[in-house]
Amino acid sequence: MTGAESLMADEIPDGLVVADDSGRVIIFNQAAARLTSVAAEEAVGKFVSDVLPFRDDDGRDWWVCVDPYHGLATRTRHPERSLFLTDGTELLVSAGYVRDGRGGPVRRLVITLRGAQQRARLERSRAELVSTVAHELRSPLTSVKGFTATLLAKWPRFTDNQKLVMLETVNADADRVTRLITELLDVSRIESGRMEVHRELVDVPERVRRFIAGRVAAGEPEDRYRLEVISDLPDTWLDADKVDQILANLVENAVRHGAGIVTVVVERARIGGDQAVAVSVRDQGEGIPPEMAHRVFRQFWRGKRRGGTGLGLYIVKGLVEALGGDIAVGRAPGGGAEFRFTVPAGAPVA
Repeated sequence: MTGAESLMADEIPDGLVVADDSGRVIIFNQAAARLTSVAAEEAVGKFVSDVLPFRDDDGRDWWVCVDPYHGLATRTRHPERSLFLTDGTELLVSAGYVRDGRGGPVRRLVITLRGAQQRARLERSRAELVSTVAHELRSPLTSVKGFTATLLAKWPRFTDNQKLVMLETVNADADRVTRLITELLDVSRIESGRMEVHRELVDVPERVRRFIAGRVAAGEPEDRYRLEVISDLPDTWLDADKVDQILANLVENAVRHGAGIVTVVVERARIGGDQAVAVSVRDQGEGIPPEMAHRVFRQFWRGKRRGGTGLGLYIVKGLVEALGGDIAVGRAPGGGAEFRFTVPAGAPVA
C-alpha cells in the first residue's frame, strides 16, 4: 500500500479494510482502528479473519459461513448486517468482492465498518417499512372484508350486475395485496443477499413484445407503446421472470408518472470490456430533476403522483444487480425520463 492510498483511506469516515487475494490485510484505515481498537500497524499483513473475528447473532463464525475466497463465484457483495467482535463490540459490516472478470477469483475483499449507533437508522427504516405495509394493506383488506360481509348478509337483495361489481372489486383488491406481499418478499431477498437467479436463454425484445401485447390486450391503446431494436443483439442468459418483473415495474412507472408514448429501446452495449444488452424505457413526461436522480432507487421514493409503496424502483435495482447488470436514470432524448438498465450477454459462467 502506498502512502497516498493510506492517506485517502484515512479520509473515509467509515471503517475501511481491504484484503488481498491471499486474505491478508493491505488497508486498515483510522476509522477501522477506532471502531475495532486494533492499531493499523498491527492489522496490516495479518489475515483479515484474525484481525476481524466476526460472529453473528447466534455466535457462529461469519468467515466460515460466507467463505469469501472459496464460496460462490457469482457473489459480488454482502449487504450490511450486524456482527460482533470477540470482545462484544457490535459493528455494522458490509463487504464487496473485486474479481478477475465475471465469476473469476477474488482479487480484493473490501469491507466497510460502521458503529452500532447506525443501527438506529436501520431500525427507523424497518419501522417505516412496517408502517407503509400496514397502511397499504389496510385499504384493500377493508374493502375485501366489507364487500364480502355485505354479500353474505344480503345476497338476495342485489342484482347480478351489483354482485359482479362487488366481486370484481374484491378480486382487484386481492391482487393488490398479492402484489404487495410479492414486493415485500423481493425486498427481503435483496437485503439478505438471497435473490436466486435461474438463467436460461432469453430473447429480450420478444419479452418486451409479449409484455406490451399483454397490456394492449388488457385494454390500453396500442399506440401508447413503441419498441425499437437497434442492430443484432448477442445471446443473453438471464432469468426470464426477473426480466419480466423489471420491465413491468419500469413501464408501469413510465405510465403512472410520465406521459405520452412509452418507448422501449433494446440495443448492444458493454459492461467493462464484455458484451451486454441495454434496455431503455422512455416516456414523454416532465422527467426527473437531476438533483432527484440519486434518490429514485431508494426505498419509499415516490414521484409527484403519490400512490404505491415506493418499493418498485428499489426492487428493480436489486433485480438488475442480481443479474450482474446496472441501472441508471436520466433524461430521454425527446424529454421525459429514461431508465436504462444493462445486463451481461454471452454464455453464463459455470
